[in-house]
Amino acid sequence: MIIGMLKEIKVGESRVVMTPTEAGELCAQGHTVFIQSKAGEQAGFEDEAYVKVGAEIKPDMKSIYKESDMVVKVKEIEPIEYDLVREGQIIFTCIHPASNREEVDALLRKKAIAFTAEDTHRYGSPNCEVAGKLGALMGVHHLLSINGGRGQLICGIGGAPGANVLVLGAGIVGKGATQIVSSLGARVTLMDINIGVLRQSEEIFPKNVHTMISNQQNIKKILPDIDMIINCVKWPKHRKDHLVTRDMLKVMKKGSVIVDVSADVGGAIETYKPTTHDHPTFVVDGVVHYGVDNIPGAAPHTTSIAYAASVFPHFQSIANNGIEEACRRDGYLRRSLTVYKGILTHEETSVIQDREGTTPEEVLGLIDCDELDFAPKATTTISKNKGRC
Repeated sequence: MIIGMLKEIKVGESRVVMTPTEAGELCAQGHTVFIQSKAGEQAGFEDEAYVKVGAEIKPDMKSIYKESDMVVKVKEIEPIEYDLVREGQIIFTCIHPASNREEVDALLRKKAIAFTAEDTHRYGSPNCEVAGKLGALMGVHHLLSINGGRGQLICGIGGAPGANVLVLGAGIVGKGATQIVSSLGARVTLMDINIGVLRQSEEIFPKNVHTMISNQQNIKKILPDIDMIINCVKWPKHRKDHLVTRDMLKVMKKGSVIVDVSADVGGAIETYKPTTHDHPTFVVDGVVHYGVDNIPGAAPHTTSIAYAASVFPHFQSIANNGIEEACRRDGYLRRSLTVYKGILTHEETSVIQDREGTTPEEVLGLIDCDELDFAPKATTTISKNKGRC
């Protein structure tokens, strides 16, 4: 198979989905690997390193799309790419399809076979861990008065206490954020709806981390004393309510900070909107909001090493076994199938965008297969209607 990796074009994004290590493995297995020129340069992976392991450098995006059976990248397919996608071409990237109707339309129109990478992670994405840890550090940065905050140092000093930090969600993202702010000396409240996860958190984190059940009433109780909120909750897209509403900002300290690592418009933080690394913050009712929607892009070298290693088994399996067999063997890859030759196969997208689709099992002819690898649903947004995924 010919696998081509694109250079990222999203503003502030320079991660790669394949380092020379993964490219070399594919080449050693007899596949052809194309790398767009300078794709890994800003992440610390020079073209020469790819060439050394057997990959071939291509000059531009058009060459990659024209000559590759499978095209891989980190972020969404941009409008400039839509007409370059070929019928039957395999696309693997973070499509975020439920919130990107135009992108889904283009992939359907081109009859591509597209996987959305964020649904493929059996053990959680390394991007989540990076986002939680780096998002926490960004919040620490913006608490300082020179960066727009109230001048609160995250750690305490003699005679002055450290910051009070509320972390919403105790998954991979939330644990990463908690690890950072607690180790820096903050007084942390970690909230989740899962009592088992909170018990585990009590065991693994130091005594400056306290836990509470996550609900709006508990948040309201402690909000006046909070210096920083770090939201790590992946909010279901079909919900219209919020954990932190605009009205709740009125009781927060002026110059306090909200970091929305989950980066969901209409999500857990009602006032969230996306920002960039160049202009990362905005202020609502005196509260600084950090809204960068690709936080891991600020640490592309570290993130790329872990992320590329985590998705490489999918590339390898697709290349060696074909789409149907790769999806049979791995339920997490199967559930990430978003479009297949003009057919929508992503359940959440079908529901949110109110359009018909089918299941990956049906479109791949695996509906009666007894040896399917199991994977849980990737979302709580599930259709109850026939004619949808």
